[in-house]
Amino acid sequence: MSAVPGFSAVRRRSANLTQRVLQAVKTEVYAFWRRRAVRPRMVLYESFAGNGMLCNPEAIFRALLDEPEFAGFTHVWVLASKRENPAAVREFARSRSVRFVRPGSFAYFRALAIAGFLVNNATFPPEFGKRSGQKYLNTWHGTPLKRMGYDIDASATRVTNVIRNFLSADFLLSTSPFMTEHLYEKAHLLGQIYRGLVIEEGYPRVDRQLLDETGVAATRARLMNGSVAIGDRRVILYAPTWKGTSFSLPEDDISELVARIELLESLIDTTKYVVLLKTHQVVHRFVSNIPGLAGRLIPNEIPSNVILGITDVLVTDYSSIFFDFLATGRPIFFLTPDLADYAGYRGLYIAPAEWPGPVVETVEKLADAVNEFDRAGVDSRVAANYRAMQAKFVARDDGHATQRIVDIVFRGNTAGYAVTPIAHDGRRTMLIHAGGMRPNAVTSALLALLDRIDHSRFDVSIVFPPTRARSARDQQRLLSPRVRQFARVGGMNGSKLSLARLRSTRFAGQGSVARSAVETGLWRDEWDRCFGLTTFDFALDFAGTSSFWASLMLRSPGSERSIWLRSDLAYRADELAKIRPLYDAYDHLVSHSPAVRGSSQRVCSAASLIGGRRILADAALPIPFGDDLSPTSNSPVSDSPTPAWLAETGSAGDVRIFASLGRLSVENDPSRLLRAFALVHAVAPESRLLVIGNGPLAPSLASEVVALGLSGAVWLAGYRANPFSLLRHSHCFVFTGYTRDPRVVLEARVLGLPIVTVAGGDDGRKPSSGVLEVAADDRAVADGMVEFLEGELGASSLDWAARDEVSLSEFYRAVGAVTDA
Repeated sequence: MSAVPGFSAVRRRSANLTQRVLQAVKTEVYAFWRRRAVRPRMVLYESFAGNGMLCNPEAIFRALLDEPEFAGFTHVWVLASKRENPAAVREFARSRSVRFVRPGSFAYFRALAIAGFLVNNATFPPEFGKRSGQKYLNTWHGTPLKRMGYDIDASATRVTNVIRNFLSADFLLSTSPFMTEHLYEKAHLLGQIYRGLVIEEGYPRVDRQLLDETGVAATRARLMNGSVAIGDRRVILYAPTWKGTSFSLPEDDISELVARIELLESLIDTTKYVVLLKTHQVVHRFVSNIPGLAGRLIPNEIPSNVILGITDVLVTDYSSIFFDFLATGRPIFFLTPDLADYAGYRGLYIAPAEWPGPVVETVEKLADAVNEFDRAGVDSRVAANYRAMQAKFVARDDGHATQRIVDIVFRGNTAGYAVTPIAHDGRRTMLIHAGGMRPNAVTSALLALLDRIDHSRFDVSIVFPPTRARSARDQQRLLSPRVRQFARVGGMNGSKLSLARLRSTRFAGQGSVARSAVETGLWRDEWDRCFGLTTFDFALDFAGTSSFWASLMLRSPGSERSIWLRSDLAYRADELAKIRPLYDAYDHLVSHSPAVRGSSQRVCSAASLIGGRRILADAALPIPFGDDLSPTSNSPVSDSPTPAWLAETGSAGDVRIFASLGRLSVENDPSRLLRAFALVHAVAPESRLLVIGNGPLAPSLASEVVALGLSGAVWLAGYRANPFSLLRHSHCFVFTGYTRDPRVVLEARVLGLPIVTVAGGDDGRKPSSGVLEVAADDRAVADGMVEFLEGELGASSLDWAARDEVSLSEFYRAVGAVTDA
């Protein structure tokens, strides 16, 4: 029996290896075809990640087929499954100009690399980078009723591929100024940075629903041939949206959908009406084989708008399908049993009171509304809302939108059409590389800067690598909502050989200046893949700790470029050796420490902002005692709960709590802190030590606490999203690291804590200032802590507001963005 798990493990490893090899081959295929000429008469269409020949791309495709001037074009459609799209496959089986490719296949990446026109209603994958000579039209897939993009949450990782695609697109399609504003400018924060054009000429897919009598008859016949029972009855289409917070993992309750349809049918005249179900693209795969939906479920391969063309009554909830249906002038009903809950977690752009139809909570009320409409028609309030929404959202959907889009995109005729750039209010744009967004001095300084920078003068974006680490995501949530977040997904395009050569150049410390046209092209392509057509006035490598990012930020076209010199890279000499040759290519070298200023006339000093307002606000919050404060998965240092000496009062009796905050790593020397505290505890057993932070030394420190006999007196609290609420309950701050000008000391000064530090201050403070500087020695640190216990070390202070004002001015000057601020 023991051989079975071993065999399974071998199979898993083999499958993983096969997957890696396959991905490597796809990378090579894409790199190969990206070196070939773009084919201006090839069009690649993708709708809902290959879910079918659907939506706006399908309408544009058919219009091009009907135009003689495009007769020589090759049309490549992305289909995830030919089996699930038999009608489309049959229709074009004999065509010499229409091809089908599977998403992610070799043929897919070939078409993605060389097609002259790219048409998508969602997103191409992370590998995609638009080439010179390609025209990209992103049509999106509906006017937003519910919150989208950053309006759902500010996390960059969730929307990063959407943003990449939008910024790469030459054209974004919009149904109305409302969609332009709410979807593009605000929800996806494209204002100021999108360099393409927005087309507000209606939706091509809506043209498909304006059927004549022949079209209606053909569509009804197609449904009945597909075993959907209609007969001569009028169609009530139930088209609910998907639910959940992740597009790739929607919630579905199939039994509830079936029960609603059956109940509705029992309460209306089924000799007159038939109720059919049209599910959202991401839900269809869950319901396609459910027996209770046989004869009721619309096949996914039939475009939704074609079905709307034969629909007499639409029932939906929060789906943008109702905006399309407005063009028909036919009645719409909204079944929203979860309205309060849905509006709470997802949010709505338009209040239900403004919707163009009755909004009901139960199927019984829906049936009453349908029957009342059948008897008396639409009431005046609903009719007024309907007309207002038609004018606002479908004014351009006149049956000719497709021809206008074809004229603009494929013929290049923009004159006389509603084709405009995204709004730009004149602010200068700034892109900042933020590093890994882990809780450290760099991230804290960046958060403070972003809170204080003048957002009325600068449009600010930050970029960082994607991560699932809780600590980094906590820091991302602290970012000012006025800051646009980018997360880099995917990797550089290029052959394995060329990328290996590029890496060897960086590893050899040969820096940013590419030694060949191939290297120059690789960096340019990576910038385009990440940021599309976007340009920034300023490009800042604020982290200054990665040769990759230092090289990439230099590729920001037309930017004034700055990089921060990090003195704490001394323990990462290998990476510093790769970064140093890049400095000559930057316009500005910036140091947070005046001590570095003398090393070069090119170096400008700009002290890090402290952000005291945020520190004090966080410190005032209650400590989340209980499970939230127990060690987390990121902090495997102790299984003990919150100690009573902190949880009960934190300051009762003779208990005095020393605290330290920082990464548990060599440069901060937390072992010295433990050894020094052991000496103090031996003479002052009422003393306690709180250590906040996580890092590679965490497991060994837990062992040291036991070995030193300090288990009841030391709490290794691990990582804390808000460390300052803990620090507020301590009495003295101790820092034993080697870092020059440690930020945590300044943060402790904001809280007014007495401080013992071995790192030295930035202004030579004496014990009278509440900051005692001691030698980097266990006994010296212990003596300093005893001085506090004996009352010889008072509270510290810091005029952080005045300091931050000066630091902000230094920042503006250092990066070449001098303002009156």
